[in-house]
Amino acid sequence: MSAGVDVTELVPVQGALIAVAFRRSARARRISLRVDPARGVVITLPVRASRRAGLDLLHAHERWVSERLEALPAMLAFKPGALVPLCGVAHEIVAVPGGRGGAWIEPGRILVSGEPEFLPRRVADCLKRQARARLTALAARKGETLALRPRAVRIKDTRSRWGSCAPDGTLAFCWRLICAPDLVQDYVVAHEVAHLRHMNHGPLFWALTEQLTPHRQEATAWLTRHGASLLRIG
Repeated sequence: MSAGVDVTELVPVQGALIAVAFRRSARARRISLRVDPARGVVITLPVRASRRAGLDLLHAHERWVSERLEALPAMLAFKPGALVPLCGVAHEIVAVPGGRGGAWIEPGRILVSGEPEFLPRRVADCLKRQARARLTALAARKGETLALRPRAVRIKDTRSRWGSCAPDGTLAFCWRLICAPDLVQDYVVAHEVAHLRHMNHGPLFWALTEQLTPHRQEATAWLTRHGASLLRIG
């Protein structure tokens, strides 16, 4: 297994088979075990550590792993009839087999054309387009108030952070933010735009963030309560 490459296999834990991702990292100094809302059980191995050592750690903490998995929100799969939040408002996925145009949004509905096997990808692509348009426009508006312009805005499938600001001024956002309420999107974008001026989390950065959005406290509380659910979408 090469560094940075995940290998997933089914492993018995507390009498049930669960998917475990083994990830080898050149930066890891010890074996670590975590339960990730998006990826499930992840074992990170230093370059010289064995898979067996990772399994030993897993089996030593089987009860903890089982309890954490049971506490995760249910997965929200993209399928007909599923209710997917768009800006915090539930939209029902409706299959339109004879339609054309991929997937598109109507009030309260996400309509999807084509064969059933294409539906999950088309819904995801539709949500990513919505995220790109909405978050890019929001970042531009907030940047204008500071005479700042992001170098670019990227939409990614990130699992460990909702947004980021690169040293060159490129902003990146998790596409699943389009599922969160407007106030959450407003805060996350404001947070990253503020980094265009302050690449730290010092007092000046937080003062600027709160100048750009009134939603810091409410949004961070919402993400603490519901962030794991966002990562279980799709």
